[in-house]
Amino acid sequence: MKQIAIFDSTLRDGAQAESISFSVSDKLKIVSTLDELGVSYIEAGNPGSNPKDLEFFKEVKKLHLKAAKLTAFGSTRRRNMKVQEDSNVMSLLEADTPAVAIFGKTWDFHVTEIIKTTLEENLNMIYDTIKFFKDNGKEVIFDAEHFFDGYKNNKEYALSALKKAEEAGADCIALCETNGGAFPDEVYEIVKTVVGHVDVQIGIHTHDDTGMGVANSIMAVLAGATHVQGTLVGFGERCGNANLSTIIPNLQVKRDYQCIPEENMTRLTSLSRRVAEIANVSLRDNMPYVGKSAFAHKAGMHIDGVTKASTSFEHVPPHSVGNERRFLMSEVAGRSTIIEKIQRIAPQITKDDEVTQQIINRIKDLEHQGYQFEGADGTFELLVRKALGKYKPFFDLEEFKIIGEEPRRSKGVSSSAIIKVRVGSEVEMTAAEGEGPVNALDTALRKALEVFYPDLKEVHLTDYKVRVLDTKSATAAKVRVLLESTDGEDYWSTVGVSTDIIEASWIALVDSIEYKLIKDIEKRFKAYM
Repeated sequence: MKQIAIFDSTLRDGAQAESISFSVSDKLKIVSTLDELGVSYIEAGNPGSNPKDLEFFKEVKKLHLKAAKLTAFGSTRRRNMKVQEDSNVMSLLEADTPAVAIFGKTWDFHVTEIIKTTLEENLNMIYDTIKFFKDNGKEVIFDAEHFFDGYKNNKEYALSALKKAEEAGADCIALCETNGGAFPDEVYEIVKTVVGHVDVQIGIHTHDDTGMGVANSIMAVLAGATHVQGTLVGFGERCGNANLSTIIPNLQVKRDYQCIPEENMTRLTSLSRRVAEIANVSLRDNMPYVGKSAFAHKAGMHIDGVTKASTSFEHVPPHSVGNERRFLMSEVAGRSTIIEKIQRIAPQITKDDEVTQQIINRIKDLEHQGYQFEGADGTFELLVRKALGKYKPFFDLEEFKIIGEEPRRSKGVSSSAIIKVRVGSEVEMTAAEGEGPVNALDTALRKALEVFYPDLKEVHLTDYKVRVLDTKSATAAKVRVLLESTDGEDYWSTVGVSTDIIEASWIALVDSIEYKLIKDIEKRFKAYM
C-alpha cells in the first residue's frame, strides 16, 4: 500500500475563512483531534504573526502528540536581508516545532511585481531560508506558492525555484494551486513533469474556487505526489481548501493508498464533526462521506434497493468511514422505511402487527398537521416508543413565562424565561436570560433539569430552523421548528409544529432533551451488560 502524508492546515489556512476565529483553547482541541485521526502534519500557524499564535505555540508544547508533527508556517527571508536578521524567520525557529513549512515565490510575476525584487534574489531567498532551517535540524516543507500559474507563465523559472529548494535540502516540495483555478488534467500533467524533474518528495496544495480542490489533489497523487495538504472539513479562505475528509477516504477506502492508520478510518465522521463543532461551523449535510445526508435514502425504490443490496446505491459501506445509513421519512419513502425504523427500536415488530398500522396512521395524521420526519429522527423515535409503550416522561412542565424587553438592557440579552418543572415528587424553578425568547427558554429549561440530569450540560443546539407552513394565514400561520442538537459525540434532530413559535420550539426542545436522556440510559445499560 502506497503511503501518503496528510498535512492539515485547518489552524492556518482554515483560520483565514470568513467567520472563523479560533481561540487558543479551540486550537489546542483541534490539534488533539487531528492527532487522534492520525494525520502526518498539523500546520499550526505563524508564530510571528500575532500574540494569539505566540501563546498557542507556548501551550501546545504541553501536548504529547502520538502521530502528527506540529509544523510552524512562515515565509522565506525578506529581500536583501540575512536570514538571522529576519524576525519572522527567527520566530519560526523559536516556535521549536519539529517541522517548518516555508512558502516562497515561484511565479516570476509575483517576484517582480508583488515582492519587488529580482528573480535571482528570490532564488537566494528560497535557498538561504531552507538551508538555515536544515542546518538547525528541522524538517522543511517548501510551499511553492502560485506554482501552477508560475509554471504556465514561465516554466523555466518556476522549475528553477524548485531546484533551488532541492539544493538547499528541502524534505518536501508542495506545489500550491493557490488561485484554485486549474483543471485536473492540467494539474496531472504539471505534477507528472515536476516528479521527473526534482528528486524530492512532491506534495499538492489546492483550493476549491472552481469546485475542483479534491479532484485536483487526487489527480496530483495519481501523477506521483505523496504529500497532500488541505483542511479536514474543507474550510479556508474564499471558497475553501481541498477537503481532507473527502480526499482521505477517496484514496484509502477506494484506492490503494495509506493516508491515516486503518483503524482510525471509522472515526473519520465523528472527528470531522468535532472539528466543525469546535470551529462553530455547520457541516454541510451533503458533504461526501461525513455529511448527515451522505448515506441518506428517501425514494421508496432506492430504499428497497439498498435494503436488498446496499452496493446498489452506496459506493462504500457507511460504517467504513464511521457514518450511518438513514432512511428518510417522507411521502415517497414507503412502508418498508417505517418498518425498518421501528425494528431498530423493537426488532420483533413486523409489518403485519397492529401497532405498525397505528404508527403509520399517527405519522399520516402528524404530517397532515405540518410535521415532517425526514429530518427529525429523534422525534420519530420518540413517537414509536410512545406507540410501543416504551416511553416514560423524564419531567413534567408546571409552567413557564417568557418576558421580552426592548430596548435591550445589555448586548446579547433581549428576553428572559422563568420555568417550573417537576421530576417525580421534586419541583425545580429557575430563570435565565437569552438572545431571544427561544434561547432564554432553552437555557432556563436545561438549567432546571441539570439539577436532576447533570449529563445535559453536554448538550447544546447546533441548528435552529423555522418554516412558515401557511403564508396565507399571515401572523396566525402554523410554523414548523426543526432543531439539531449534539452532546459532542452524537447528533440528533427533533421537530415541533404549532401556530405559536414558542410552543413549536418547546415541543422540539422537550423531544431533544428526552431523546438524549433515553440514549444515555441505553448506553449505561449496554455497558452494564
